[in-house]
Amino acid sequence: MADGSAGRYLAIADHGLIGDMRSVALVGVNGTIDWYCCPRFDSPSVFASLLDADRGGRFELAAAVPAQTKQFYFPDTNVLITRFYAYDGVGEIQDFMPIVGDPAEAGRHRLIRRVICVRGKLPFAALVAPRFDYGRQSHMLRRDGDRVLFECPLLSLALTSSVEVTEEDGDVRAAFTLGEGETAVFALDRVSDEVRPRSCPLAEAEEQFNDTVRYWRSWLSRSRYRGRWREMVHRSALTLKLMTYAPTGAIVAAATTSLPEQIGGERNWDYRYVWIRDAAFCVYALLRLGFTDEASAFMDFLERHVVMRGDGPDGPLQIMYGIDGRTDIDEHELPHLEGYRCSSPVRVGNAAVDQMQLDIYGALIDSIYLYDKWAQPISSDRWEEVSELVEWVCGHWDQPDEGIWETRGGRKNFLYSRLMCWVAIERAIRMANRRGLPADLRRWREARDAVYHQIMRKGWSPERAAFTQHEDDDVLDAAVLMMPLSKFVSPTDPKWLSTLDALGHDLVSDSLVYRYDPAVSPDGLRGTEGTFSICSFWYVEALSRAGRLDEARLAFEKMLTYANHVGLFAEQIGHTGEQLGNFPQAFTHLALISAAFNLDRALG
Repeated sequence: MADGSAGRYLAIADHGLIGDMRSVALVGVNGTIDWYCCPRFDSPSVFASLLDADRGGRFELAAAVPAQTKQFYFPDTNVLITRFYAYDGVGEIQDFMPIVGDPAEAGRHRLIRRVICVRGKLPFAALVAPRFDYGRQSHMLRRDGDRVLFECPLLSLALTSSVEVTEEDGDVRAAFTLGEGETAVFALDRVSDEVRPRSCPLAEAEEQFNDTVRYWRSWLSRSRYRGRWREMVHRSALTLKLMTYAPTGAIVAAATTSLPEQIGGERNWDYRYVWIRDAAFCVYALLRLGFTDEASAFMDFLERHVVMRGDGPDGPLQIMYGIDGRTDIDEHELPHLEGYRCSSPVRVGNAAVDQMQLDIYGALIDSIYLYDKWAQPISSDRWEEVSELVEWVCGHWDQPDEGIWETRGGRKNFLYSRLMCWVAIERAIRMANRRGLPADLRRWREARDAVYHQIMRKGWSPERAAFTQHEDDDVLDAAVLMMPLSKFVSPTDPKWLSTLDALGHDLVSDSLVYRYDPAVSPDGLRGTEGTFSICSFWYVEALSRAGRLDEARLAFEKMLTYANHVGLFAEQIGHTGEQLGNFPQAFTHLALISAAFNLDRALG
């Protein structure tokens, strides 16, 4: 059973995140890197003991004596500190990935682990045990001067260490002792014909530490947020920035694959891709804080990599793309990996790429509308693309689809999909009117109003006195919390207030919100799930817009207590308060930013 494996795995929440906006690593509170893909977010893993404690590979580094630990970020940065408190001294590991502008050096993807003895004297131990290609490829180990090379056909990594290392069955170990003020450095570089091995002496590691701190603090200084929850909002912004793929401007939905929504269950998905919906919502959150460069980079991604024209069977857009814009994201399973705490299968790729989800058009066009309003006016070519998307939505908004939650139980007439089709048309009309852009406004208005009337007629259940998950039914869904947030309905409309009460009764558990109940709304999958964190923040925002500020603030403050020790959120919160699902989750952090911004404004 899954419970028997618990001792071999850290809790999902017991990790911090580092990265270089090309890839990321998860560092446990015990000092172990147990998730790292190189050279990109969606590359096969190098360390994946988070998905298989025995076969996944890991980079251990810790005090070699009993010690208490504490993990935190260097203030206003993505530099992670793991501190060890032992009887004879205090030591810490500074984990970071340098941000470099030179494309050649960016290809190095250097990961630095800087060990410092702060007080007294401490022994440390290290184990570097890569398992390339999700543990499917063996590697060769060889010495190259003061470096050790791990080589396989897929990837070569060079380890530089300032302390002596020994080889053991293809892995590398080190044991060393540091006195007060002494430092040791481990640096792991990707090497190739274009990126030659390079040492990382102590002075260079310190210089790159300082440069990395300066980069993150300089970036964060552009934030315009000065509200009550500045620390959590800024941590969310830093996390979203880490999940941006710098070469293309793509924003991944999460940094991991197959972390379970239920321990021992099958709801395990690969989120290392660009969901149009998630990325568009990220643009909204970042624009709110004043980060227009990131919004521009995503608009460039759309322009260069996403064909926004055509009339395929599921619409002109896919729901997701690779970080390089590729459209082929076939899903397959890795049966040799046991999964986090025996939660199988482990999946790579995502079959939802073939689904039709009509809501993505609203999310995308809303983000373009906000970019046009808050950043810079869109080009005439972009407007032509938007117009074609709107024309397609006008002709197809009433089709059944798989919906925002990517259910695998068949297509339905989801209210949320209708709602976001209304948003797509309505925001395009706003842009056309505000800038005098050419548009078939009569057709667009007729379609927009038809969507509105159908939602009001078929999406409202007199029996439940609430808007429902899909047409002509009584099942509730937290996605309808977006109705007032998207300005479809007044936040104080009697029908909406009744819906808010119904959601609070059926789907809210002490401020935490379930997205729906699989028992009464089958989604084609076995098992249950936890509360969905983005829905909890949507609930906060809906309460604040409805004027229920005391409830909103209490729900928001409670939700913040479910963040992990460094302010990160996974996708869901389990029944016992544990974080579940892929980690960290962009959806959750962007919703936190939006809820904080709007609640702050409502409180004055």
